[in-house]
Amino acid sequence: MTYRIICLLGFLALFGCSRLDHLGKAPSFTPQEQSPERVAMAYSGVPTVALPERQTDQASLWSRERSSLLGDRRAMKRGDILTVVIEIDDEASISNSTSRSRSGSESLSVPQLLGIPQRIDEDLPLGATMADAVDLGSQAASGGDGQVARSEELTLRVAATITDVMPNGVLAIEGAQEVRVNFELRELLVSGFVRPEDITRQNEITYDKIASAKISYGGRGQISDMQQPRYGQQVLDMILPF
Repeated sequence: MTYRIICLLGFLALFGCSRLDHLGKAPSFTPQEQSPERVAMAYSGVPTVALPERQTDQASLWSRERSSLLGDRRAMKRGDILTVVIEIDDEASISNSTSRSRSGSESLSVPQLLGIPQRIDEDLPLGATMADAVDLGSQAASGGDGQVARSEELTLRVAATITDVMPNGVLAIEGAQEVRVNFELRELLVSGFVRPEDITRQNEITYDKIASAKISYGGRGQISDMQQPRYGQQVLDMILPF
């Protein structure tokens, strides 16, 4: 019995660790040391060897360096930063209607057949007759009506870091943004894969050009906790069959 109580307390403590973080204080930011962006910047791979510049390059507006006036400053290697523009304005409406009806009727009457029905009627219970031997009728009708309406609008900008370069040249990006207001922490997460040619000259890319895009906008804190049912209630909702 004691073992079961200990297991139950450990189970509840495990689920409640996220709320203990902001018990009586504002939620903590995610440590920068644990972010994949910092790892990508700190270990960006084999350093590139700069080619010796000619004397004419030092006095020219054009050079092979990215920091030159006409240099390409778009993100292209591990550890570089680019801006992800998220502008979601979706609206959809679906409406359908279905109607079906069916009716049928069958009748069999034998009022006169060599006097046989009259002979049979003498042995039938009072009120029964063979004049209308069989009379069947059926009718069915069904109808359905459904409608779905959805409207979403979200405009955000977040800086993301190239965390890896795939063998085919596609860039893997991840970005995170955290804003804390009083005791509520709002966080924006974005990740996916982009093509280098889809990055604009302003070093930006829109969300619709991100393959396998994962965009999350939520938060944690006292307000978010109040909007969520307790863990015990969530467990009971999964277990109870009624």
